[in-house]
Amino acid sequence: MKIKMKLIASLKIWLVIYPSITLFLYLFGEKLSVLPLYQRTFLLTVSLVPWMMFAGIPFIDVIFRKISGKLTKAG
Repeated sequence: MKIKMKLIASLKIWLVIYPSITLFLYLFGEKLSVLPLYQRTFLLTVSLVPWMMFAGIPFIDVIFRKISGKLTKAG
């Protein structure tokens, strides 16, 4: 059961971080390309970690709860 919870948590994180990083790099990648890697990484993480923790993951949690509720009612 513990492994299943960790897998679900990993999936939720991936569902938020992959599109977020992709969008961030699409919007700002070219402009940030002049900066050294450590500065680009800092800007990416300082903006996306709060987004993930305060908006992205809670949003995915709501979606998972709705899907879970529908599956529970159907079964």
